[in-house]
Amino acid sequence: MIPVTLKTWEILDEVALERASQDAKWGEQNHPTGQLPLYRETLAQPKEAQAECEWQRDKGTMTWADIAVEELSEAVYERDDAKRRAELIQVAAVAVAWIECMDRKTGR
Repeated sequence: MIPVTLKTWEILDEVALERASQDAKWGEQNHPTGQLPLYRETLAQPKEAQAECEWQRDKGTMTWADIAVEELSEAVYERDDAKRRAELIQVAAVAVAWIECMDRKTGR
């Protein structure tokens, strides 16, 4: 098993508190997964997002936003729920890594 840092657990605790806050505010939500035309018009296809992310990486200009968009596009366009779930775990992990990076920069 790969060890998880204390910082990661602290962030996941914040995420859990936010989830509790969302449930308190909105109640349990059960929206459809969704593959609306709007997503197809505003979010790059997974291959396009991956190519953009790789291009930015090769140039040395890749950002957390590039990575997050790539992962989110894979989740949005995935049709198999088990695979979509795995993609959403990756989205969440990228978000946590992004927060960890921000916290390192600010000394939080």
